[in-house]
Amino acid sequence: MIIQWTEEAVKEVQARFGADARMWKLVSDSEGCGCSVDGVATFWAINAPANGDLQAGSNSFEVWYEQRHEVFFDDLMRVSYDSGNRAFKLASDGQIYSNRLKLEDKRAENAAV
Repeated sequence: MIIQWTEEAVKEVQARFGADARMWKLVSDSEGCGCSVDGVATFWAINAPANGDLQAGSNSFEVWYEQRHEVFFDDLMRVSYDSGNRAFKLASDGQIYSNRLKLEDKRAENAAV
């Protein structure tokens, strides 16, 4: 899996989460969806990957994912930022995963563990 970040997306991530938010985890978040198959693509800022996480190729940030979520995503995806809508977008050549991609800071939760 390869994740390409546009320059605009990188700048906005750094503006929102700080320059130290260098490690992200791509998940198919199914919390509140009612079904583990109906997940929503989400990026979590993390302190460290979990045991068994796989590293994706990335042009900007360190990106990790769980192998069980790999089936939900294409091999090559792009994260861009639309300043007019103030929203991130995750897309591949075959589909748009989200025009309002959610990015969550999970670093404080991980640090307390």
